[in-house]
Amino acid sequence: MGSVCVLFVLGYFFPVFGALAKILLLALAVCMSTDVLLLFYPGQAVEASRELPKRLSNGDPNPITISLQHYYPFEIGLNIIDELPFQFQKRDHNFEGSLAPKKRTEISYKLTPTQRGSYSFGALNIYVSSPLGLTERRYRFDEEQEVPVYPSFIQMRQFELYAISDRLQDIGIKKIRRIGHTMEFDQIREYVRGDDVRSINWKATARAGDLMVNQYRDERSQQMYSVIDTGRVMKMPFEGLQLLDYAINSSLAISNIALTKQDKAGLITFGDQGCKIIPAQKKRTHLYNIQEALYNVDTDFMESNFNRLLTFMHSKISQRSLILLYTNFQTIESMKRKLPILQQLASKHLLVSIFFVNTELDDLLQSTPESEEEIYIKTIAEKFNYEKKGIVKMLNRHGIQTILTRPQDLSINTINKYLELKARGLI
Repeated sequence: MGSVCVLFVLGYFFPVFGALAKILLLALAVCMSTDVLLLFYPGQAVEASRELPKRLSNGDPNPITISLQHYYPFEIGLNIIDELPFQFQKRDHNFEGSLAPKKRTEISYKLTPTQRGSYSFGALNIYVSSPLGLTERRYRFDEEQEVPVYPSFIQMRQFELYAISDRLQDIGIKKIRRIGHTMEFDQIREYVRGDDVRSINWKATARAGDLMVNQYRDERSQQMYSVIDTGRVMKMPFEGLQLLDYAINSSLAISNIALTKQDKAGLITFGDQGCKIIPAQKKRTHLYNIQEALYNVDTDFMESNFNRLLTFMHSKISQRSLILLYTNFQTIESMKRKLPILQQLASKHLLVSIFFVNTELDDLLQSTPESEEEIYIKTIAEKFNYEKKGIVKMLNRHGIQTILTRPQDLSINTINKYLELKARGLI
């Protein structure tokens, strides 16, 4: 186009160049007309759709598929722009390429949400060009698709699969030998390294030719509650997710494991204004109630009222239960203010206080300071690290179980503690 304009300027002074410019302009007009006819005839020549899951899993890669079919008798150029929900903050999510005549293709990509809630996808825009490449035709599909983002059910299913196949140790869950036999007989199975030798069934071993052991299960269902602090201390982000969301994902996973182990699972959330409860039940369908409740949990940005939690739990939970308290103690002083309340809870229930390592401090602690400022910063980091360890020791001295964990290890460490306490017969 630029060269044609130059020729027109020259043609004003030199008639020979003017004639050449007119010929080129005519040729360009013919090519563009041909391109338009190729693209816009015979009408709707492209079909496309975006295939979304019914719901997305928070904190996990979720597969999205774009299916496209075109009916042009020639190879087309493609520029696909998918309008993602605003939560992802992506405005350049596009795919470019070409497609052979009358072919179908699928394009897959993954999205990792970091917030729960409703996500609204915009239009799927398909820009098509012919081999001439002079014009483009736009097609729009699948405008305004909404999909909810739920707590991590992908992580929950992963742990469930390993639990059912007795392979939890493959993902870091410790195989813990049971102490004593306050159980009822379940089945005879092959011996696995780590099993109590006192469980060996010698008659079955003689018949099978391999070591066989008796497997036992709890005589009665035990009660477990995930108690989640929704205050401002859980607002801190780590790798895109808030600590609150790590606690929510872990609560869903441990509730599913507890139900798999024939225990009762319940949920309590508390903040500045009040407490909410999903009473513990044993039914597998109860997991849906827990999941729906976790979907709507959010922080209130205030400091949570532990006194109100104590009163609420005394009035709602009469049976001794395992209480998994998800919170975050920043300093030893903040823990001391809550210690009398935690002691009262621990006197009636088996209390496990779960809080978080500051992983940014870990990086500082392992670094080598090279200036006075870096020495000062590292000294402060060591002080905070020392306080976290001091919190663990003080809680343990008062009979309170603890889990001090990195956010990404929360679910594994919580399941390990649950299995350990069951093996020791403490619940």
